[in-house]
Amino acid sequence: MEAEPRIQPLSSTESLCPVCLRRLQAIREQQGDTVYLMKHCGEHGPARTPIWRGPISFSSWLRPKKPSSPRQAQTEIRDGCPFDCGLCPGHGQHTCTALLEITGRCNLRCPVCFADAGESDADPSLAQIGGWYDRVMAASGPCNIQLSGGEPTVRPDLARIVRLGRDKGFDFIQLNTNGLLLAERPQLADELRQAGLASVFLQFDGLTAATHLALRGRDLRADKELAIRRCVEAGLAVVLVPTLVPGINTAEIGAIIEYGLGFAPTVRGVHFQPISYFGRYPQAPADADRLTLPEVLMLIETQTGGAVRAEHFAPPACEHALCSFHGNFLIDGQGRLAPLGQPPACCSTGEDRACLPTALEGREKSVRYTARQWSLPLAEPACGCGGEPGAPKDDFDRFLARARTHTFSLSAMAFQDVWNIDLERLRGCCIHVVSPAGRLVPFCAYNLTSNLGRPLHRRAGPA
Repeated sequence: MEAEPRIQPLSSTESLCPVCLRRLQAIREQQGDTVYLMKHCGEHGPARTPIWRGPISFSSWLRPKKPSSPRQAQTEIRDGCPFDCGLCPGHGQHTCTALLEITGRCNLRCPVCFADAGESDADPSLAQIGGWYDRVMAASGPCNIQLSGGEPTVRPDLARIVRLGRDKGFDFIQLNTNGLLLAERPQLADELRQAGLASVFLQFDGLTAATHLALRGRDLRADKELAIRRCVEAGLAVVLVPTLVPGINTAEIGAIIEYGLGFAPTVRGVHFQPISYFGRYPQAPADADRLTLPEVLMLIETQTGGAVRAEHFAPPACEHALCSFHGNFLIDGQGRLAPLGQPPACCSTGEDRACLPTALEGREKSVRYTARQWSLPLAEPACGCGGEPGAPKDDFDRFLARARTHTFSLSAMAFQDVWNIDLERLRGCCIHVVSPAGRLVPFCAYNLTSNLGRPLHRRAGPA
């Protein structure tokens, strides 16, 4: 008889009860190649959720950072994390990306939706959105902005909203969109670029009709490609954003990467998002419904035939190490990906506390990298060598010129739901949603719902 895998407690944290949202003590516990988040509510019983699964070492992935409080806290600590979000003085990271939900309306009715978008009340006014920009600037200073919803392109004044953000001092503004109106309206992409939009964060779940029907309710393949081609014509950068659902589109990861490379350098990369379970789920999603970061890494390695390997990726510099991964690559002359750089060795385990980076340092690095990589690169100099016109080109000159324009990023973000929420991770969050009342709320806390669909922060009233 095969022995049961040894159970090894790894570390402690805090979480929430999936039913009543009460704050609970929790532990991370390893059994075989799987790490579980374990918690127990005295009223509603235990919950166990896989948070790390596969051959990549959990402990070697962790990257401690010294926390850094918001520049200007906007709520007080009263009930504790995650109930005082706004941001409160106890939050450990500044804003890297602020999401402004400029409409609740949407022109799709997707079975999968973070925002539960559809019909809604009146859109926020331009004056209210201007106030949101001001709140973000006061709380964290210049950062990256993502205009979201709902579907932001349904607003006829979208270009004015982009221009307002640029006027307020935000240099990188990105549009989170399903792309349908970019495809339908030939001039929209150019209008947005002229207003100052830098990048399109394009919902892109796969290359088969079955995937689109399962996740979006319609076959959108032609619309997605036309939206990308509109951005090529307008000079707008694109990031492909697949929501990964086990058994639906996880076999398409390699094909999505290859498809994106076919539209480089307009397509700057692929940003995978394993599904999180918001909304009404009376029973916890089964372990097989989960997709963890190491599993995504191994699927990338397998489906690229080993050309892209797990060792080419690193934990994030900004958010908590268990939230994401990223890798930056050069597209060579044959359209293949070659890794650029290796993760730094210093403090990989946190043993030398003196050299730990601060959360603020990680945030600044992430803001710069995202704005640079997810924007369209500057045109190559006329000589093609990165130097003065007429200067001779050698192999290094050619490498520098190509590295300036032909980089490609692969990344993933593992959002949390009520079963796997880890308050240590949440306090290190750098992606913040601006609530209608002007609060800055970590993305996972803002979208969190109990197992019966009761929200923690979304649609909550003013302070």
